Amino acid sequence: MKINTLIYIAAMALVSCNTSTQNKNKQTMSVKLPDVHSCARPDDAVVKDLDLDVTVDFKTKTIFGKASYKIENKTGTDTIYLDTKDMDIEKVTEGMNETSSPFEMGPEVKYLGKALKIKITPETKYIHIYYKTRPEAAALQWLEPQQTAGGKYPFLFTQSEAILARTWVPCQDGPGVRFTYSATVKVPKELMAVMSAENPEEKSKDGIYHFHMEQAIPSYLMALAVGDIAFKSLSNRTGVYAEHVTLEKTAYEFADMEKMLDAAEKLYGPYAWERYDVIVLPPSFPFGGMENPRLTFATPTILAGDRSLVSLVAHELAHSWSGNLVTNATWDDFWLNEGFTVYFERRIMEALEGKDYADMLEVLGYQDLKRNVDELGAKSDDTKLKLHLEGRDPDDGMTQIAYEKGYSFLRLMEDHVGRDTFDAFVKKYFATHAFQSMTTEKFLKYLEKDLTKHDHKLEDSININAWVYEPGIPKNCPIIVSKRFEKVDATLADWTNGKPTKEMETENWSSHEWLQFIRHLPENMTLAQMKDLDKAFGFTNSGNCEILAAWFEPVIKHQYKDGYASLEKFMTTVGRRKFIVPLYKLLIATPEGKKIAMDTYKKARPNYHTVATSTIDEILAWK
Repeated sequence: MKINTLIYIAAMALVSCNTSTQNKNKQTMSVKLPDVHSCARPDDAVVKDLDLDVTVDFKTKTIFGKASYKIENKTGTDTIYLDTKDMDIEKVTEGMNETSSPFEMGPEVKYLGKALKIKITPETKYIHIYYKTRPEAAALQWLEPQQTAGGKYPFLFTQSEAILARTWVPCQDGPGVRFTYSATVKVPKELMAVMSAENPEEKSKDGIYHFHMEQAIPSYLMALAVGDIAFKSLSNRTGVYAEHVTLEKTAYEFADMEKMLDAAEKLYGPYAWERYDVIVLPPSFPFGGMENPRLTFATPTILAGDRSLVSLVAHELAHSWSGNLVTNATWDDFWLNEGFTVYFERRIMEALEGKDYADMLEVLGYQDLKRNVDELGAKSDDTKLKLHLEGRDPDDGMTQIAYEKGYSFLRLMEDHVGRDTFDAFVKKYFATHAFQSMTTEKFLKYLEKDLTKHDHKLEDSININAWVYEPGIPKNCPIIVSKRFEKVDATLADWTNGKPTKEMETENWSSHEWLQFIRHLPENMTLAQMKDLDKAFGFTNSGNCEILAAWFEPVIKHQYKDGYASLEKFMTTVGRRKFIVPLYKLLIATPEGKKIAMDTYKKARPNYHTVATSTIDEILAWK
């Protein structure tokens, strides 16, 4: 273990000595660690429950109202600190009678916003914050009717991860602080509102919606969507929300969610959130999915029409255990959320589709990991599992390292101790730490106690320190071979050696097999060969966004102009960061491509979420 890690642990021990005993209710525990991405000081005074009463105003593109918190003053401090960014605080009151309470705003800190410092007494139990968001609030994307699938009504959705909840609700915006919440949300009566909470299944007559979340969650899992939304039940505990025009397509695509939920519970214990629903958002949503409890937010890019991309749903469902139930304590520990979730996702898909299917996912994931390490540099600190993101946007840590290096580390442990032993460990891990936050160091201690059991030979064989605290991909990384991909590779070799496309046996290929094929097309491919492939397999006009995004890479590299119109359409209508960021990076590599990138971005930027534009602005040096 490195010296700086030992200092970190010692400092944490000192902090713990000066804090009061934690509340025995696991659901309201807050981690006693400094969070470099929050101005809050939860060790002194912490929020426990939120009662939100707000109005959503599409005309002004603002949310305004009151956030009332039940708080616990642990140390008798005279100040409670909350996070805010790009919002206006009108007044603050305290107590049941709402007497005026002095407050002040701290200075603006890059990425973090401003601390809201509210005067309290040791007896203060409730604080009430009257506030209004600004149109530029980063968590909120306000869409005009033409930017939606239905084209008739506007749409709003939030994206709170990592530290954007503070732009639409004043809060203690760190993953180590959990609170319960209720909400009253007023919206135009022709629209429907849903949250990461108990949700309505029908539109209200007056546009007023009431929500309740009895399980404590961190602020990044608070979510709100408002639009021309409808609901369809899939089972007694699963269902889908979507715009009316895409509801049936969504219901078809996600028909097997109950099977996924059953498979997940058989692996790692009961689902703790009562219902599991999914809402498909407009295409500007910047991620594949967001694991908001009870209501996963999902991109429409997974609506392939053949249920071929539903492993994303398995991933977001898995977050109900890894992330939502046991949460990374800080964004430096992000791999604990995503590494476990990728592992769990692939176990769910293996249970449903078989090992050959899961092997394909694993091989593609390893390819993504290698590509990411090559981009960052094998010696980059950002390729470590335990990150150090102080002074940076925590979104910088949301790379394939957390997902795929984290997965490979867990898969390696499974290989060393056996699947049955590892499954028992993971199941106990979730149960033992339910509704708690977890640091990397605390996890490693638990790992040593409950899995490796102080077997130093086993620990050396796994090489835990290299995986967690050193950059790059360790030499003992598991390498998986996919039988189905071996057939794809053989087919590609035959085509490269002159076999006609009409003689290629591809009829039963999945999306994953096509990805393997496209990713390994020869670098010296001619335009005639690209045209031949496109004519035979229709890549340029594919309805599968994964295939499209993969195909557009050789389109850009080889300047295959037959694909340019489809490329522009894709980049101006799809806001998923995973797809568009690599394409912009490829485009700017040539003068012609850079002009295409700049012209396309000028059209597309208003349709992208700030999570995407903040990345692409930097890539293009956009002003």
